[in-house]
Amino acid sequence: MQSGPREILTPYRPIPLVVPEGMKPNEFFNSAENLADLVHNNGLLRNPEGLLLYRKALGHSNEFDASIIYDTSQRILDPLGRPVRRTQLPEAVRQVWNRMNGIIFSFMLELYPDPERHLLLAGEASLDATWPLTSPGVPSIRMLHNHFIAFDQAALRAAPLADPDNPNLTDGGQHSLFQAHMGEVYRHFFAGLDFRVLTPCADAECRLALTGYPQGLPSWKVSGGAAALKEVRFWREYDTLLKGFIDFYRCFFSQVSTRNAPLPADISFPALVEERLQFNNDFLKAAKMVRERCITDARYANAIRWQPAFKQLLYRNDAGELIVTISQNSIGNAITELLGVVVRRVPDTEAYALAEPALIEKLLAVRRRLVEADLGEGIATAHWGAA
Repeated sequence: MQSGPREILTPYRPIPLVVPEGMKPNEFFNSAENLADLVHNNGLLRNPEGLLLYRKALGHSNEFDASIIYDTSQRILDPLGRPVRRTQLPEAVRQVWNRMNGIIFSFMLELYPDPERHLLLAGEASLDATWPLTSPGVPSIRMLHNHFIAFDQAALRAAPLADPDNPNLTDGGQHSLFQAHMGEVYRHFFAGLDFRVLTPCADAECRLALTGYPQGLPSWKVSGGAAALKEVRFWREYDTLLKGFIDFYRCFFSQVSTRNAPLPADISFPALVEERLQFNNDFLKAAKMVRERCITDARYANAIRWQPAFKQLLYRNDAGELIVTISQNSIGNAITELLGVVVRRVPDTEAYALAEPALIEKLLAVRRRLVEADLGEGIATAHWGAA
């Protein structure tokens, strides 16, 4: 079978939301009013820390698809002032966030034990607060949230190949700015981080045979597999990877913005940044190239996301191993596209209704595990009860 990215169709039930006159949909989606609707129609569980588990109404997959969001909509009315990355969470909230993530992904591994039958992933993308709300591609909800998704491998194999020039697929490796112009610098910087649970993974091991993705990204194997998800050390290293990425991103774009810029304030690894980035000629040469293009190309400069924009992913490879990777998120593409899966959502109430009962049964089952672990209380909606 030919390897390449796949495009699948996912039916959904149209959401009966009325966007107020004069507002664009993504402006309304960031409002407190819309987030309240999300809770009432799709909410599964919430806790005192402000974390909300909900069904994805416009989902990626009708096999299994849920999200956790850090719902600050009632406390922080400015959409640009809300936390959009794990590194911005209070420590107590991050601990609960990590426990919820571990339980949900472990549940998915139990529910779908065979990697030949199901592709599993959990991923977080930055909801960068530097774009205007009306910009194309801007995320629809400006609050930190994670995705938990299962795809049926038979459906992926039967799906047509996606257009390899789809702009949402070009961020995963060889086309990315970091990979194309300073790949060795990028990998050398990450090699300086303190990892014991995460071990470097060769491209051939981490890449999915069916899609050929991820492409060119540094990736790490999770030593200990599913058992590691119950260990604090894994989640600390998962955060370390993100902190290192943010340091790299901020240092690079500070150099693009201002020649010979000083170290960014409040970075996590100042000695590593100074040693492996600020004194690296290839790194600074790439910054000069981007800076000069920004000066002469307004469209290019406007497309840059000057603050850290990323996608971080935990997924299961073909051998059943757990892999972690992270990518620059310069376009605003879906988390699934990092693995070469392009989702085209289509409104089809009848098709969605066929899949809905089994989907809801799984979501309520994982909710029970979270309640048992004292991670929240169930939410009653028109579709399900609180217990």
